[in-house]
Order: sequence, then C-alpha cells, then structure tokens
Amino acid sequence: MAERSFKAEVEHLRKGEGDTFTGEGILAITKALLENGVGYVGGYQGAPISHLMDVLADAEDLMSELGIRFEANANEAAAAAMLAASVHYPIRGAVTFKGSVGVNVASDALANLASSGVNGGALIIVGEDYGEGSSIMQERSHSFAMKSQFWLLDPRPNLPCITKAVKDGFELSEASNTPVMLMVRIRSCHVTGSFQTRDNRRPKLSVREALSNPQSDFARVVLPPMSFAHEQDKIKNRWPNAEKFIRERQLNEVFGPKTAPVGLVLQGGMYNGVIRALQRLGLADIWGNTEVPLYVLNVTYPLISSEFLEFCEGKDQVLVIEEGQPEFIEQQLSTFLYRAGSQVKLRGKGILPMAGEYTGQVMLDGITAFLKEAAPQMLPALVRAPNEDKPQIPDLTRTVPIRPPGFCTGCPERPIFAAMKLVQKETGKLQISADIGCHLFASLPPFEIGGATMGYGLGPAANAAFDGGGERRPVAIIGDGGFWHNGLSSSFTNMAFNKSDGVAVIVDNYYSAATGGQDIMSSRADNPTKATKHPITKALKGIGIDWVRQVDRTYDVGRMRDVLREALTTDAPGPKVIVASSECMLNRQRREKPLTAQAIKDGRRVEAPRFGVDEDVCTGDHACIRLSGCPSLSLKKLDDPLRDDPVASIDQSCVGCGNCGEVADAAVLCPSFYRADVVHNPTKWEQRMGAFRSRIIGWLQARRAARRLDFGGAV
Repeated sequence: MAERSFKAEVEHLRKGEGDTFTGEGILAITKALLENGVGYVGGYQGAPISHLMDVLADAEDLMSELGIRFEANANEAAAAAMLAASVHYPIRGAVTFKGSVGVNVASDALANLASSGVNGGALIIVGEDYGEGSSIMQERSHSFAMKSQFWLLDPRPNLPCITKAVKDGFELSEASNTPVMLMVRIRSCHVTGSFQTRDNRRPKLSVREALSNPQSDFARVVLPPMSFAHEQDKIKNRWPNAEKFIRERQLNEVFGPKTAPVGLVLQGGMYNGVIRALQRLGLADIWGNTEVPLYVLNVTYPLISSEFLEFCEGKDQVLVIEEGQPEFIEQQLSTFLYRAGSQVKLRGKGILPMAGEYTGQVMLDGITAFLKEAAPQMLPALVRAPNEDKPQIPDLTRTVPIRPPGFCTGCPERPIFAAMKLVQKETGKLQISADIGCHLFASLPPFEIGGATMGYGLGPAANAAFDGGGERRPVAIIGDGGFWHNGLSSSFTNMAFNKSDGVAVIVDNYYSAATGGQDIMSSRADNPTKATKHPITKALKGIGIDWVRQVDRTYDVGRMRDVLREALTTDAPGPKVIVASSECMLNRQRREKPLTAQAIKDGRRVEAPRFGVDEDVCTGDHACIRLSGCPSLSLKKLDDPLRDDPVASIDQSCVGCGNCGEVADAAVLCPSFYRADVVHNPTKWEQRMGAFRSRIIGWLQARRAARRLDFGGAV
C-alpha cells in the first residue's frame, strides 16, 4: 500500500497531441517517458523520487497497452543492470532511484554500462536529495557522471523544461551511445505547472520483439581487451558526439543582454532561485527577462568549452553558481579559461558558500555581494530593493527546541526499542548498529539506540568487527525493506558464512515503510502484480540460520524483552535473529480510517479505542514518556497546589495502539493508564445504559459536592 495513490492522475497520462497537462513534476516525467517511446522502465523508490515509482505502478495497465515493460526492482543495482537491454538493442529504457545513495548502490552496474555503451537510449532518472530537505548524507551525484563518463542533465525546474529534458536525454544517449543521467531536484519533483502534450508512442522495438531475435556483440563485453577499447571509444567518439549534439541542439541556454561587464553561469536546477534573486534586486522581471547575462547549464557534464568561452567574451568577471561541493563545474571552467589564456576573472565558492543548500536568501546575498564588487554600476536598484536592509533575526535555537524526526504515533517499532532499553538496564550498554529505515529514529532520544548506519541492508554487516566473542553480544537492527533490498545477501549470508555469534533484530512492518509504504516480498497484503506473503523466517532458514524467533505483536513489550534477553544469553551457536512483526501504523491508518469513516457515515456501530492517564493515580515520574516517546504522550500541569510536577497526558492523536500501557506494565510503573472505547452509532440498549450511568454518576458527584466544606462565605 503506497504512501499515495495516483490512479486518478494516471488518466491524465492518456492525453494526446495538443492537450494541456497540469500536475506535478513526477507525473510530467512519466508522461514524457510515454511520449518518447520508452520500451521498459524500472527503479527503486526513495525520496524525492518515490512517487515516480508509485505513478508507474498505478499506470501499469496503460504501459501494458503500449507494450512497455515495468519492473519494481529489488534495489538500485538491479534497476541499473536492467538497462543492459539497451546495450545490444535499440530499445529506450529508463530507471529511477534516489540521489547519491541510489547511485552508490548502482555504481558497479552503471560503470559497466558506461563502459560498454548503449545502442538504445538509456536514461537514469535520479531524484537529487541534497539540501535542507534531504534525508541522507550530503553528497552529489555529479562525481559519478565524471567517474564513469556518462552525461548529466540538470534542467530548469519547470514542466516544459523537465519534459524536454527527457526527450533530449534519450536522443543524446543515442547520438553518443552513452547512458544519460537526468537529475531532478526535490523542488523539481514536486513543482506544479502545465505543458503541451504529445501522443504516447509505442516503442519502436519492444522487449518482447527483441526476445524473439536475440543479439550479441562480444566487442561490448567489459573484458580485456575490449574494455581498453571502450575507454578510447569514450574519448575519440562518444564525447565529441555528445558535445556536438549538445551544442547543435542548444541544450544549454543563454538569457539576457549579449554585452555586459559580468555574467552568471548556473546549473539549470538553480535557475528559479537566481531569477528570484535578480527580481528582488530589480534586475529581472516576473517573466524572467534579466539585465544580467545568464548561461544556464541544463547539461552539467560534459561542459562545452567553446560555448562557455563565447559567453565570457567581453566580460570582466563571471560568477559560477554551483550548489554543493566539491566545486566540479567551477574547476572545469577555470581550466577552460586558463587554457584559452583568457583574462576573465572566474568567481564562485567564497562569494557563495562551499557547502549547503542555496536557499533564496543565500542566493540573494551571494549575487548581491558579487555585483557590488564586480559591477556596482548595475545596482541602482539597491535603493529600492525591499530586502537590502535585512531585519535582525533572533537566534531561535535559544528559545525553540530542535524537532528531530521521530516515530509516528502508534508506530510498532517504538515498543521494540522500549524493550531493548529495559534489557540494557539488566545487561549494561550494548554495541548496537543501525540501518537505513524508520528504525534509525531509535538512535535519537528517548531511546538512543544504534550508533552507526552504513547503508541500506548493511546493519548486521556493520557489526562484523565486533563479533569476536566479547563480554556481550553485539546487536544489529535492520528493517524488512533493508532485508530484501540488500540485507539477505550482504548481512545475513555474511553472518551465516562466518558463524556469527551476534544478534540481529529484523523490524518487519509489512512494507518498505520508510520509502512510502510500497509492498515487498514479506508484505501480508494481496498484490495482483507482485509476489507477497513470503516469510522472512523461511529465507533465514534457507541460508542456514537456525536460531530464529518470530514475534507477531511487537506491542507486547514484555514478550519482546524476554526474547531479546534470550538471544543475548542463549548458548546456541551461530547467529541469533529476531523477526519482530507488526503492521506499520501509518499504513494501517491509511487503510482503516476511510473504512471507519464510511461505516460511521452509514450508521453502523464502530468502537474506537482510546487511552488516557488517571491524573489522581499518575505519580508524575514520566518513565512512560522516557520509555515510549510517543508523540501523543505529553505533560499536563494540574491546578492542585499540592502537586508540583506535571502528570502524563494523552492527546487526541492517540490511535489506541496500547504501547503506553504495555510499557507501563513491562516497566512495573504505576497503573495510571486506562483504556476507553468510544462507541459511534451505539445501539438503543447502549444509549439507555449510557443515560442511566450518567444519571447515577451525576447524582454521586452532586452528593459528594454537597458534603464538601465551603469557605466561599468566610470573611
């Protein structure tokens, strides 16, 4: 069950010649693939590109009609390897994955693909996840294009440019026999707009037709001596052909006056921010007409020396706007100027920050500083620029606490780590490695469990150095998504082969939850196009791991604690693996809430469990919060002058998972938690009983109030 359904929007993908398409960048990319005769599509989900895989999954019927093969790949390496279909056959193929982490996983396949070259257009769509909205380490994909020498597109972030880049990418790939990476930033993925559509096209050669007439060419096999010839082919043929295509098709764009003392060179993805900064300085209008010349690099690799030098003619200084580090583009452009003997002064990092996202304010400050120094005569608009005198912004870190990411309300992973904290009270602090996924939030307070993460599916492998018979066994955490992505082969086979004595906890929440809730092999739901319901325990037994424990309800904190204790103390040889299973609460709520709402609307009886805290019983020690950390748990200050400390309180966001009560029981805390079932559309008997109870309670309350001493009339 994906995070979002696009079935309604998918109908817009059927629009034809002359129609207008309006929607998000993700949908626009999908439409562009269909218009450009793609033969097969694959990929692995991950923000900000997750929705592209969801769109493709929802559009499988349409793709089948066009003869397009769609594959939800096990990981990014499998997706990149899928592009091998374009090596020998003139079939256009596209795969998609998340930013630099996806490229990291796929790098071996991409390197081989770039070495052999392609006949059909091969497009790698990468959701560049850099900057303040990122969920990963801060790296750029640019270096992979340079390393393996495939071409990199970074189009201006509007729908016409993004869809044109898909077309240009396929054609550039075919013109130079080289795979092309199309980089779409976070804002490009979710930008909305319109563009004129074309008819969807069936692939000129489908994969089914290619299978009927197999082709092979040993010259494209990446083995010596062919691999040495591949490198020469890149330099002597593919690179010149790519440069010729880029220049003749004018994939890069120039805006503004032809003559000026300065100019700006920028990545295509930076265009909107640059234009906005120039507008705020009074040097551009709302239509994008600019008084400062712009050289927009919709292709950031390879860079075209002749184009750049032409842009620099007649200018004294040029500012390179390149987000992220190292400054690959600035270094290359500096080399162009040096080799040409040009006196143009190239500026970049230093005026603009070396690292970090180029937000609107960063862009405005950098361009302003550059123009003040290089061309102050162009800045009469500074007098009327509304943001030149910036207001003093207070340091909010002193008054507003940070809000790191955390588990959702009712998350079934929270009780796993509550149990682990209870075990550590007995054993002492354990060596715990983490993995990519929701469970990584356990490294933050209140759990502070898991000190490192080395990659998706590599949690247990990251503990290999500690698996040497120490005083306490090392523990690794991995999710079910990570298990199927890479963990089965890289982590658990590794543990079995090396006769590990460590403990691994597989957090099985039924989905690849962290990437949007897509189904995986062990999902419990019926999926008409994918194989599900394959237990993780069977896969573990299949590679020779015998000590496997299945916990089917992670909210049972006592049970989780006991199984963890057993894994850490048993004398059984070999790896100890616990599969802790409960459905992702977010996906469960997405499925159940609409059904519940409809049942209430239809007048059917519905019970909704809610939990609360008895203020008279709660001692105010807040151990429940320290062990649970649920967002629905908060503090409440009482009016009682004899109670100084606030008590625990549960707000209306509670989903009735019962974790707080389970934690209280496992930790032997006060019995202040209670459960109340809210009954919607009660029966007549329940209504009569409810009214009767209310009268009795009201009478008892009135009698107690009458017996109280009242000092209201005292003088």
